[in-house]
Amino acid sequence: MGRIFGTDGARGIANKELTVDLALSIGRAAAVVLTNEDVKHPTFLIGKDTRVSGDMLEGALVAGLTSVGANVIILGVVPTPAVAYLVKKFNADAGIMISASHNPFEFNGIKLFNEEGFKLPDEIEEKIEDIILDKEHTPDLSFGGDIGKVSYNKNATDMYIEHIKSTIEGDLSGLEIAIDCSNGSSSVTAEKLFTSLGAKVHILSAEPDGTNINQDCGSTHMENLMDYVRKNGLQAGLAFDGDADRCLAVDEKGNMVDGDFLIAICADDMHRRGVLKGNAVVGTVMTNMGFQKFCEEKGLRFEATKVGDRYVLEEMQLSGYNIGGEQSGHIIFSDYATTGDGQLTGVQLMSIMKRRNETLSEMAKVMKRYPQVLINVKISNEMKPKFYTDKAIKAEVKQVTDILGSRGRILVRVSGTEPLVRVMLEGEDYQEISVLAEEAASVVRERLS
Repeated sequence: MGRIFGTDGARGIANKELTVDLALSIGRAAAVVLTNEDVKHPTFLIGKDTRVSGDMLEGALVAGLTSVGANVIILGVVPTPAVAYLVKKFNADAGIMISASHNPFEFNGIKLFNEEGFKLPDEIEEKIEDIILDKEHTPDLSFGGDIGKVSYNKNATDMYIEHIKSTIEGDLSGLEIAIDCSNGSSSVTAEKLFTSLGAKVHILSAEPDGTNINQDCGSTHMENLMDYVRKNGLQAGLAFDGDADRCLAVDEKGNMVDGDFLIAICADDMHRRGVLKGNAVVGTVMTNMGFQKFCEEKGLRFEATKVGDRYVLEEMQLSGYNIGGEQSGHIIFSDYATTGDGQLTGVQLMSIMKRRNETLSEMAKVMKRYPQVLINVKISNEMKPKFYTDKAIKAEVKQVTDILGSRGRILVRVSGTEPLVRVMLEGEDYQEISVLAEEAASVVRERLS
């Protein structure tokens, strides 16, 4: 994890950790690193989610970019994957998304995409960090007619919606579903997307006010959607996070269907149709053991990466695979997208459900989930480095590993986006792993809090 950038861009409390000055500096440095020196006026796209701090940070980024000669096209409120898609479609030099994804509204973030719509590798982010932190070598400013220009594109969401629609054959007519927009970016796209495909939709949490993004709604708070689907007798529910790059689902019985199940359903369908490249699926170290068993039973290769959809994508690109993702609902269909896309995932899932004329609960039987316990231990950012060298934590992890043997596993890691250490245990016996998880979390809390 870098000095400014974590596993998913720069992130922090807006105007406290992620300041206007920092945003301006990121804009200037990104213009230098991400563009060809021969291009006098490189073009950057900027999108944002619905947080109240989005306008402030957008203004700072625009100031930074234009001050060094870059032109800016402002997209307004759009999903993160829309920025990634439109960068390449507009033949722009780079894209920027202002969002803290699933985090509470007081946080915000800055995600960068290159000219192909891919998130930046660590080494490129490090070059941007070097420019920002080395105060002696600031980018050269532009003057007079060399200052960059700003324009606005009001068709961004429509262009993105048409792209998502083009990824399936047929439509979604006959389906009646609920969609939780998390009071975020999908509030401006989801209803139009799914309605135009013929589905009857019930829209929840699509009235953003700047402070209610992810608040008791969306993919991090599934209770309302689960209850709504069950009470209204709907066929399914879809939930997105604040910037709509994640999707989780709810079956007709009101049960949650997490990212591992969604990937399994889609990968199995792709395998049946002969379009699963390399007969392989990419997940992370957090992927449920049941998913690995599913892959074994279907004769598929399973590749595990570090947590973060950027690492999933890197493995997919390296090996030529076309589906991968995370339990959290970041799912990448590389035939159609360069990053996780919640609405693309939802459309693919609903298309499979209609084509096969099966309920979501039936399709979810493709894999069995092993019990999993996840405890988030709050720590300060300053204590994060100590985690990697603490002998007591390492000893506790080894002890739990020895106890579980082949019946389960423990994974303890620092969050790349929040001031947390995540303690995850998985195994056959829920009671056993619950007790062991609490014990391990207590050690982490004692050593790092």
